[in-house]
Amino acid sequence: MTAFFYLGALLVSLAGMVVLDLRYRLVLWRDPRRALLVLAAGIAFFLIWDVAAIASGHYRAGQSEAMTGIMLAPELPLEELVFITFLCYLTLVLHGLVMNALRHRRSR
Repeated sequence: MTAFFYLGALLVSLAGMVVLDLRYRLVLWRDPRRALLVLAAGIAFFLIWDVAAIASGHYRAGQSEAMTGIMLAPELPLEELVFITFLCYLTLVLHGLVMNALRHRRSR
């Protein structure tokens, strides 16, 4: 049961970002095509970064009972992809929140 704890926490956090995005129409519900393109670019960038770090010996997957043990590639656990996705989406949602706040402030 604990083997999916970290992945579950990441997925719950990601779901929270989706709810926030849906409620305020910040990213995916504002411009889905552009949002998915930017999200994919961010995920690709960080995956390439991770692969380069793994290839150069600077990164190794840790061992934890909270992780699933599912590896997408040598030293690249499933949780890393979900974390990268969450990180990129969180950044886009925060950017959307800041832009909404600035628009609201200017309109007053």
